[in-house]
Amino acid sequence: MRWALVKVSLAVTAMVVLAFAVPLGLVIRELARDRAFSNAEREAAALAPALSITTDRDQLERVVASAGGELAVHLPAADGERASDIGRGRAAAGDVAAVRKVGRASTAAVEGGSALLQPVALSTGEIAVVEVYVPESEVTAGVGTAWAVLAGVGVALILGSVAVADRLGVRMVRPAQRLVEGAHELGEGKLGARVPEEGPTELRLAAVAFNSMADQVVQLLANERELAADLSHRLRTPLTVLRLNAASLGDGPAAEQTRAAVEQLEREVDTIIRTAREAKPQTAAAGPGAGCDAAEVVRERMAFWSALAEDEGRKWRVAGADRPVRIPVARADLAAALDALLGNVFRHTPEGTAFAVDVHNGEDAVIVLVSDAGPGIPDPEAAMARGQGSGSDGSTGLGLDIVRRLAESTGGDVRIGHSVLGGTEVRVWIQLDGRRRTPGRRGHRGTVRRRRPGTSLSRRLVSTFNRPRSLP
Repeated sequence: MRWALVKVSLAVTAMVVLAFAVPLGLVIRELARDRAFSNAEREAAALAPALSITTDRDQLERVVASAGGELAVHLPAADGERASDIGRGRAAAGDVAAVRKVGRASTAAVEGGSALLQPVALSTGEIAVVEVYVPESEVTAGVGTAWAVLAGVGVALILGSVAVADRLGVRMVRPAQRLVEGAHELGEGKLGARVPEEGPTELRLAAVAFNSMADQVVQLLANERELAADLSHRLRTPLTVLRLNAASLGDGPAAEQTRAAVEQLEREVDTIIRTAREAKPQTAAAGPGAGCDAAEVVRERMAFWSALAEDEGRKWRVAGADRPVRIPVARADLAAALDALLGNVFRHTPEGTAFAVDVHNGEDAVIVLVSDAGPGIPDPEAAMARGQGSGSDGSTGLGLDIVRRLAESTGGDVRIGHSVLGGTEVRVWIQLDGRRRTPGRRGHRGTVRRRRPGTSLSRRLVSTFNRPRSLP
């Protein structure tokens, strides 16, 4: 588009320049010719007084000589004599005779230029012809310079129009290029790609439509993430309860069939979860002003799991959820992460094992601790790496990986260590300002017992983490 505009501007400007420069150049040439012959007429008119006074040849020769030698006088023939010339005459005799006969001034082409033939009446009543030689160099004097100036002005106008067209083309092409780049980025999966709404009206409208489409795509993918979260958490949560209830049925063919059916159903659900996880895009942090109240979500999920905890004789505790704690995480994502952590507690610890959930709110981060009094995790590094889905212990490996991606979407991370209850403690660090981002890497799904550079929240929470806690 840019070069097309330049070519159009070049063609239009060139046509305009030619339309004005060619006629103007011809006018300049005619003006130079008229100027030269006007000077010749004045010189011829200067001889008229002398011819009207005398026809003496000697006197006329002195007058012609004083005029510079470019003049000649053709006198009429006397009785019985031929016509005589004074000065250097260049015009043909026929042209001179024609002017004398007609009585009007005329020009004749001669070698090296032109000759102006001016008839003058003598005192005797006869007609003499004054010839003024006009060289070709005088006729074209200044024409070449004027044409060069016109050509320079024309070239300058063409270059100026091309430069202006190029700048206008850049204004039009740059928004279009950004629109193309945004479309490529969106096609590559960069959901945050947006196009500045600038440029001509049509391109601004196209940018608005593109941004609206991108927002719609993000919303559709968010709906897909919610559906995947439902499959991975809300579906597995009742399955966990069902499996635990089936384990308490005792012995017998019906009980074994029930347990086998539950295991088969759980394997099928795990397959669906793995499929959904492979097609699921990276979790994106909530935008400015979005998020949820972590304390409210913790209370809600603990109310759900408390019924199963009472059935299994588990003691539990919630701390730090009595006041609102805003975090830049979607409500559904946080609920799914908590269900994954609490589901692991019920799944991998014996009945009667106590557990606790603590929420610590700081100026730059929020930490959610899920701890239990179970046997602990012998290899925390392998537990984090199990997000790839080994399935060796009946687990999809999805739970901790979902928690990790949730934390890293805000710039935080996940740590696994030993709790004061004697078992496992999972610390979910949720960054509030998103300045410290931890890039996810394949093959390493989080950080185990990694120390963060000293922050005000870290220093205040060190003593809190190490303080002995007791269950009610």
